[in-house]
Amino acid sequence: MSHDGPTTDAASVRAKNTDPRPPAIAFVTTEHFTLQGARSSTIAESTGRASMFLAAVSGGLVALGLVAGASSVGTAFYAFGLALLPTLAFVGLVTFERVLQSGLEDLGYARRIALLRGYYFDNAPELAPYLLSVPSSDRLRVQGLPNEHWQGLRTVAGMIAVITAVLTGSTASLVAIVASEHSPAATLGAGTVVALAALVALTRYQHAAWKLAADTPLIAAEVDSDPEPAARALRAVSTEAASDADGRPS
Repeated sequence: MSHDGPTTDAASVRAKNTDPRPPAIAFVTTEHFTLQGARSSTIAESTGRASMFLAAVSGGLVALGLVAGASSVGTAFYAFGLALLPTLAFVGLVTFERVLQSGLEDLGYARRIALLRGYYFDNAPELAPYLLSVPSSDRLRVQGLPNEHWQGLRTVAGMIAVITAVLTGSTASLVAIVASEHSPAATLGAGTVVALAALVALTRYQHAAWKLAADTPLIAAEVDSDPEPAARALRAVSTEAASDADGRPS
């Protein structure tokens, strides 16, 4: 006697029980769409902040050039420069901090999208030939977030850091000119040292922030806010197992 029929039916029941429920599919797809929109918002904000900063720097440097021509690089030029350049450097510093925050938010959204993509391929492996399927370690790279040594200088925050460092060095050079009575060596030395120090400090700060964000578990906040996460998870698993047992035919 052939037992193909009952075996097939049992396999179908097991497959049906392991398939994701329709509400879970709806939640996951909605979450994916929402995260994509959130990533777009962070990118738009970073671009807007950078554009505002670059416009301020361009306008300030044009005004400084006009003052230099009108005053023949006299006292008015130095007074205006010592007021303008530190202000632009400060604006660059706060812009750097904000676009770095936006970049870290984008990284968090991308990590959550990578988790959802893993859920898709775990529950529908037949989609692998038609969708971009890569190992879990490469899922951030395919979303435009490669883990390379010099990647920090290619970000919006890295660009703002370079410009801010140059403005900081220019401020130091202007101070050195006034203090050293127009000594070229003191001017170039002070400007170069201060600019490089500022660039190294901002770059190291950005690298540390990215590393901390990448190493932080995505569900750390949820675990910390739950006084008994293990007990809650155990109760949920026990309840689901009891429900499956009640609904299983004898």
